[in-house]
Amino acid sequence: QVQLVESGGGLVQAGGSLRLSCVVSGSGLRINVMGWYRQAPGEQRELVAVMNSGGTTTYADSVKGRFTVSRDNAKNTLYLQMNSLEPEDTAVYYCYCKRFVPVTEYWGQGTQVTVSS
Repeated sequence: QVQLVESGGGLVQAGGSLRLSCVVSGSGLRINVMGWYRQAPGEQRELVAVMNSGGTTTYADSVKGRFTVSRDNAKNTLYLQMNSLEPEDTAVYYCYCKRFVPVTEYWGQGTQVTVSS
């Protein structure tokens, strides 16, 4: 069973930076996609950034140029570097993994990011 544990959220002023981390454990089988989603109050969960096993990344238009997703395979850790944060980035951020065979999705418990104006 895959487990995802996020950390690094918090309160930051607009224009500031945060780095989220997600430690992935129990991934004996191949993980095909890893990434980050977020959910603001009253909103649907939305994609922030994902990376496939080949390293190809996809970003939401709203975070392009400000956020960077990366991974350290030796540490089984996924990161999300967030720069130039805006109040609109305030949300709970969730780490996400997906296997294709069989199709299985895993979610972390979420970490709160609050950006003050």
